[in-house]
Amino acid sequence: MIMRHDIPFAMAGQRIGLLGGSFDPPHAGHVNLSLWALKRFALDRVWWLVSPGNPLKPQPAAPLGLRVAAARALVAHPRIVVTDIEARLGTRYTAETLEALRRLCPGCRFTWLMGADNLAHFHLWDRWQDICRMVPLGILARPGMRMAARRSRAAIVCARHRLPIEAAPLLSRRAPPAWCMINMPMVDLSSSCLRRRGAWPPRPVGPERG
Repeated sequence: MIMRHDIPFAMAGQRIGLLGGSFDPPHAGHVNLSLWALKRFALDRVWWLVSPGNPLKPQPAAPLGLRVAAARALVAHPRIVVTDIEARLGTRYTAETLEALRRLCPGCRFTWLMGADNLAHFHLWDRWQDICRMVPLGILARPGMRMAARRSRAAIVCARHRLPIEAAPLLSRRAPPAWCMINMPMVDLSSSCLRRRGAWPPRPVGPERG
């Protein structure tokens, strides 16, 4: 069973942004998003949750250890923490991860962070409406995805819970459901693009062994 000391230190009342993903590979766009989230949503920390695997992606990711090591080599900011929490928790879906973190870190104010590209298909996530009820959502613009995000099923269903941009610093203190989408300077870079360029090891043949 995972213990409290197996995850990053956090105090009650601390505002922590959670950025989940495969990070396959991690890149400057992830860092840029995290820095803007820290600033615009008035967060104390951003935790990168490097996932063992993404259930929505057909191909397995590069080995978890490789992705975690690459993320830690990339990040030099003291308020951005790279973690393998989901592998330690044994959770597969975001809703399960959030339930476990809220149990392990009572009093912490978690905000789920995602790019607008993820909001566009958020309704496909397992128990996505439960996620909305558990934590506020901080959405950050992605190249070419603003309109798709605004017209997404999740955005339409949760329209009445959306905060205006000027209220972004208050998001982490709002009781869920609550969400806010902000703009930021774009970094036109993606993990899939880096893989196509051959800038990352090829996919493993069999199931990932963490």
